Amino acid sequence: MKRLLIISYWVVSILLVAMILVSLGYRFLEALFVGTLFLPGALAAKFFFPKVNFRKRKSGIKDAVFVVLGILVGEMLLFLVAHYYISLLREGHHIPPQLMPDIPHLLTNPVFIAIILTALAAGCYFFGSWLDRKRPTPPGLISFTSDRKPVSLPVDDILYVESNDDATTVVAKDGRRFKNYTPISQWEANLSPHFVRIHRAFLVNRTAITRVDVDLLCLGDIQLPISRKYRDAVTGCK
Repeated sequence: MKRLLIISYWVVSILLVAMILVSLGYRFLEALFVGTLFLPGALAAKFFFPKVNFRKRKSGIKDAVFVVLGILVGEMLLFLVAHYYISLLREGHHIPPQLMPDIPHLLTNPVFIAIILTALAAGCYFFGSWLDRKRPTPPGLISFTSDRKPVSLPVDDILYVESNDDATTVVAKDGRRFKNYTPISQWEANLSPHFVRIHRAFLVNRTAITRVDVDLLCLGDIQLPISRKYRDAVTGCK
């Protein structure tokens, strides 16, 4: 059901983008075709940005710039190819040249493209987060690599995830510890909504929380700090 709702979100979003493109001179089917070309960029932004690690600020900013430039260049190339294809189709239907406008300037404007892609990706993120709260999926297995070995662990067996410099440590309820190099922001995206971020360095299993104080959270005998930034998110967990 959740997957169907997410698909419905993208369908409605592309229809709205198509209506914008109609106002730029495209026919509806042409606008719908061009509108779907925003999908690769939006999905790429949704997938790659959570992987950017800003712990090292300069490196994170550089990686983010490369991601943005790559997506924008790729999208503009897609629009140029699509417009050329649409022109060929119109010529095949013997439409007079004066009725075949040049590619709209907005589709070569990186700011316009970035705004549309940001709106699509952000909308999907917030809609997905809302669905996770309303219709949480039972936790299953999560797979990752630790010390160059594949690991599959039931999500409910994970106690918390700790970030240490470039590495993260996945701590299981039975005491096992797995070193991993996936940023904690990506772990947060993968484990949501069953886990809650309490600190820039800690992500904890909601079901394992036994006590919450003003600036301290307990997982049985384990005490972890709560930062001011994440205090509101922790309130009400236990």
